[in-house]
Amino acid sequence: MAPLLQSEYTLVPTVQDTINTNTIDDDQLRMMFVCCHPSLSTEAQVSLILRTLCGFSVTEIAKAFVTGYDTIEKRLTRARQSFRDNNVQFELPPAAELDSRLENVLLAIYLLFNEGYNSTQHEDLIRKDLMNEAMHLCQLILRSSFVDHTNTHALLSLICFTASRNESRLDTNGDILILKKQDRSKWNRDLIKKGIHHLEASAEGESVSKYQLEAGIAYEHTRAPTYGQTNWHNILRCYDLMCTFYPSPVVELNRAIVISELNGPAEAIKAITNLASLKKYYLLPATLGELHVQLKQPGIANKYFAEAMELTKSAAEKKLLLQKMNG
Repeated sequence: MAPLLQSEYTLVPTVQDTINTNTIDDDQLRMMFVCCHPSLSTEAQVSLILRTLCGFSVTEIAKAFVTGYDTIEKRLTRARQSFRDNNVQFELPPAAELDSRLENVLLAIYLLFNEGYNSTQHEDLIRKDLMNEAMHLCQLILRSSFVDHTNTHALLSLICFTASRNESRLDTNGDILILKKQDRSKWNRDLIKKGIHHLEASAEGESVSKYQLEAGIAYEHTRAPTYGQTNWHNILRCYDLMCTFYPSPVVELNRAIVISELNGPAEAIKAITNLASLKKYYLLPATLGELHVQLKQPGIANKYFAEAMELTKSAAEKKLLLQKMNG
């Protein structure tokens, strides 16, 4: 490079090329990579991104991580202190280090999208601005030649499949429509096609990521002509793989919902009786309430629905739960 820098004919293009090859093509995305500094834990890195760059409240971050408000406050305080103690420079790391930080950047984008899909406190349940931002950030990553694209394709596939259902998720009064009651003719076929394209592109990798498995689940929903024609066996296989390779209580809870479709609500309840770590996660009692409705046990169901109402801050979710309590 040195001889090229000595010539006035090659100096400018060489400098520009050097800068561009080490630059992520967006200020926010560059700072996301900066925040994923190895001196911080994964949880601290992602919490810092969501708070500082995505504008999340502490409550929204707590929901994303299925944990308490105080836990996130402490995590953010420690992260900021670690940046000071380690004198972290707010500049993009060398190109060779970008790929090692990509996983946590994608996690932050995934959680950004989730908040857009089902907002915690915003007056709108669906925040298309956040969903579009998550999609845009994935597309920017795919323009970089210095990171592997496999997981980004998978995440973008999941985002496309999920966002394709936006126009069918609320009725004319703004009330939530569960998947079974959605008008599938309103699903965005262009986004579904994009989702398929990115899912196929992600298959070029050597391993299966959690985003591929979640995208596979979302794909099964989008390709089913009706709710009754959903291939629950394929979806269960995806959840079984997630429980093996990417286990979490939330995955087990979602798997139980699939079990209820295949084997009935009693078997599903057995599958989630030991998820104590989700005791403050509103979807656990909400799911138990729905399962007890199917068992024709309205008294027990309403107890769980009331518990779920106490745990969610979403007005739309509270309204849905109240509707379930009233039959």
